[in-house]
Amino acid sequence: QVLLVESGGGLVQAGGSLRVSCTASGRTFREYVVGWFRQAPGKEREFVGVINWDGSDTYYADSAKGRFTISRDNARNTVYLQMNSLKPEDTAVYYCAARSWVISAKPNEYDSWGQGTQVTVSS
Repeated sequence: QVLLVESGGGLVQAGGSLRVSCTASGRTFREYVVGWFRQAPGKEREFVGVINWDGSDTYYADSAKGRFTISRDNARNTVYLQMNSLKPEDTAVYYCAARSWVISAKPNEYDSWGQGTQVTVSS
């Protein structure tokens, strides 16, 4: 397992942008796939997107396609979620999660989770 810490959440107006970060501990971070998930009040946790170990492959939920971009810097043990054209319905706690090697959109297939960071989009 790896320890994950999210940062960069906050309050933004609709149409604005925000970047959240996920920083990991451990020397083997490059072996991990990192996924982003979100959970709004009263709703189940949902998949946002995922990036493979070297950043060469990404996959997004339909709600994120064209607006969100995931990237990673393995030298800094950090994965980024850049969110543009934000909508009020993007309001949620955003979590990063890690698993070894294989991309997945299923939260129950991830071994390590961060504590989450709140993103609030005002209308």
